[in-house]
This record gives sequence, C-alpha cells and structure tokens, in this order.
Amino acid sequence: MNVFFVNVLLAAAWGALTGVFTPVNLAAGFLLGYGVLWLVLGKSDSASYFEKLPRALNLARFFVWELLLANLRVSRNILAPRNLLRPGIVAVPLDVTSAQEITLLAGLVTLTPGTLSLDISDDRRTLYVHCMHLEDAEAEKRVIKEGFERRVKELFA
Repeated sequence: MNVFFVNVLLAAAWGALTGVFTPVNLAAGFLLGYGVLWLVLGKSDSASYFEKLPRALNLARFFVWELLLANLRVSRNILAPRNLLRPGIVAVPLDVTSAQEITLLAGLVTLTPGTLSLDISDDRRTLYVHCMHLEDAEAEKRVIKEGFERRVKELFA
C-alpha cells in the first residue's frame, strides 16, 4: 500500500480519535503519522517517501513566498501613479526533462502573478515565459531556474 495513503489514513484516524476535524488538527495528525511511519519504515523500500515529503514542503514554502512577493510587485505596479509595466518574453533553458516536471514548473510559473508560461519548445528544452515587469531577463531566468526549477528537479529526483 502507498505510504502517503497510509499517512493520510493515520491523519484521519487521529481526527476521529480526537473528535476534531479542523485543518490544524488533521495536519498535526499527518505529522504524527509521518513520525510513526518514519520510525517503523525508515530503512525500508519506502524510504523515498521520507525524502520527498520534506522536498515537497520546501517547494510549497518557496512557492508561497514567491506568490507573496509577486502579489506585492503587481500591487505596486497597479497602484503606482505612472505606468511601471515593461512586458517581455524570456526564453528559459530547461534542465528538467520529464513531462511531469515541465508541467509542474510551467504551472508554478503561471500561478505566480506577473508571469505566464506561454509555450514549450518542440524539443522540450526551452520554456517561454511572459513577464509583466521585465527589467533584467537574466535575473528573471535565474529566479525561475534557481528557484522553481531547482526545487522541482529535487522533488522528482
């Protein structure tokens, strides 16, 4: 059985035992179940689950931070007395290769306000991104590659 599914079942069991099904309590049950599963299965074949969950949480934390910063940038551009928009398109060379990795990366870029994934090259080596406020194309590429792409690649490693 999938270890993640067992962890979710343990979180639901925790909610049933405590009688509280709030998101915070279920998250606590999930973390408690994660710890129990790590103690029981830590050195078995399911060890990759215990490596990937922290990576997924790191990607989620990074995405929420970038989402907050992007919202602040877009708000500043909207509220500014003069037009600060400098739209442009950036070609980001990709190190990720699988369809799942590329799809996740493009989705994260699109969900971040001020950027939009436009297209992927036919050879799947370049992602074209439209930026609402583009001053330095290299800096924007660096943010995508060292931020999103690096974490997506770690998650699927």
